[in-house]
Amino acid sequence: MNIAVVGLSHKTAPVEVREKLSIPTPQTAEAIAQLLSYPHIDEVSILSTCNRLEIHIVTEQADQGVREVIQFLSDHGKVALPELREHLFILLHQDAVIHLFRVAAGLDSLVLGEGQILAQVKHAHKLGQQHKGVGRVLNRLLKQAITTGKRVRTETSIGTGAVSISSAAAELAKLKKPDLEACRISILGAGKMARLLVQHLLSKDSCQITILNRSIARADELAAQFDGAGIQTGTLDLMMETVCASDVVFTCTSATEPILDKARLEAALVPSQALMLFDISVPRNVHTDVNALDNVQAFNVDDLKAVVAQNQESRRQMAMEAEVLLEEELDAFMDWWRSLDTVFTISSLRSKVESIREQELEKALSRLGEEFGSKKQRDVIEALTRGIVNKIQHDPLELLLAHSDIDTRKQAMTTLHTLFDLEPLPNEKFG
Repeated sequence: MNIAVVGLSHKTAPVEVREKLSIPTPQTAEAIAQLLSYPHIDEVSILSTCNRLEIHIVTEQADQGVREVIQFLSDHGKVALPELREHLFILLHQDAVIHLFRVAAGLDSLVLGEGQILAQVKHAHKLGQQHKGVGRVLNRLLKQAITTGKRVRTETSIGTGAVSISSAAAELAKLKKPDLEACRISILGAGKMARLLVQHLLSKDSCQITILNRSIARADELAAQFDGAGIQTGTLDLMMETVCASDVVFTCTSATEPILDKARLEAALVPSQALMLFDISVPRNVHTDVNALDNVQAFNVDDLKAVVAQNQESRRQMAMEAEVLLEEELDAFMDWWRSLDTVFTISSLRSKVESIREQELEKALSRLGEEFGSKKQRDVIEALTRGIVNKIQHDPLELLLAHSDIDTRKQAMTTLHTLFDLEPLPNEKFG
């Protein structure tokens, strides 16, 4: 079996492409079911965040499986294949494994060392299990990726002071609006990104913040976490009224279409009113046409890169420490994965040898007769025969498991099947 990942990220695709391919949580079940319906995809999991979409698969035929994923993405995002291929990365086998480990550890994030991605990998694992996409191989892979992410965060200092997308947005807002503490700020959305945003805004200044959300209960719950900060709350029904009363607006809702555009803002804003928008959602909450308004400045997640670059250098050495841990986890996973190829051979050999042992033991005990010895003596002979066959099997099986090269391992299995006259190997692609 082969492991492959097909995806795109902030490194390979701009936000206008990423938002087309985004797969929100409510659409995950349907997407997994569709991918599993393809003939060459046996297992699948989907990791969809504001900065990446990755589809991990297990397939017997890697080329065919990858083609099916690419076709799915083209259909899902309504992006022509030639355009889509420009932005995709495709990784196979060990490269796919180490990539997922790096992602879970925050080493492939826009913000090096950010911790939110680990929770997102856990969410992808949970969704894969719920919707029957994750089988034996991806279950093990995702669990080990999560373990790797935890180890990196606890055994290195890369997460210390690491910024998130939300904090980078707050930093950018401070750069663009040095008097941010005097500004009227509204935040549309009350999820994790909004919480981190409030946290970073308040860590810099005492800000006037209003949080709007589809559910007032969730907005109130978030405001209550910052008791004493004087945060106002409301529902998104008040969005245009609140935006018009704001100097700075951050958007981080789960809407799949823009909630702010030129027409709405032009109709609502006083021409002389200056407004700054920071959209940290993918799909975007703010339409690009707002940039045509003279009194509006809009920024999206791709505009955060300059801010993030200032914070990266100090954590690069820490990232090198983390890579050592990744190699350890990779070796552990690869040992397990390679062992799957040998299961049939090991089972066949043990079954045959055990059958011979039982037959010969039965013959010997028959010759000795019913009057021979006590149960204890018979148990000793039983243990003796088991010990002999186990020691005979030990060296060939150890040698088989020691081969890391796919072709060498397959040749060793073929030799064992020939020497011991075992059932022929299944006609499958190894690795």
